[in-house]
Amino acid sequence: MAESVEADGQRLPLCASAELAERGRAWVWDVLQYGRPARAFAVRFDGVVVAYLNRCTHVPAEMDWQPGEFFDAERQVILCAMHGATFAPGDGRCLGGPARAPLTAIGVAEDGGQVYWYPSRDIRPLPPEQPAPGSAP
Repeated sequence: MAESVEADGQRLPLCASAELAERGRAWVWDVLQYGRPARAFAVRFDGVVVAYLNRCTHVPAEMDWQPGEFFDAERQVILCAMHGATFAPGDGRCLGGPARAPLTAIGVAEDGGQVYWYPSRDIRPLPPEQPAPGSAP
């Protein structure tokens, strides 16, 4: 992934569209936020792929309750496993719980059966030599 982007606005391949089932398991990948390793995730909700930084806005912790699992039991909202904050999947706004701010969105698009993500000034691809968060040295 990291081999192709130098400028903002250029898209990077993320996964095949078929990998994202409606309200299913997320595609999780590593990014840099402000130069520091972080994780991001993409899900399909109401037919549209959306992506966010995997970081609750209440306490900066990853939100999935199992790897790649972000939806509540009814698969209606994104749920932070740490303190129960809920977020609207379509736009990331906070719906309840201790968080107040929306999730940090990451631009995504689908084209020809492929999902792409768009790095921004603040969220960049992880260089190939950079270890993923939590990985062994």
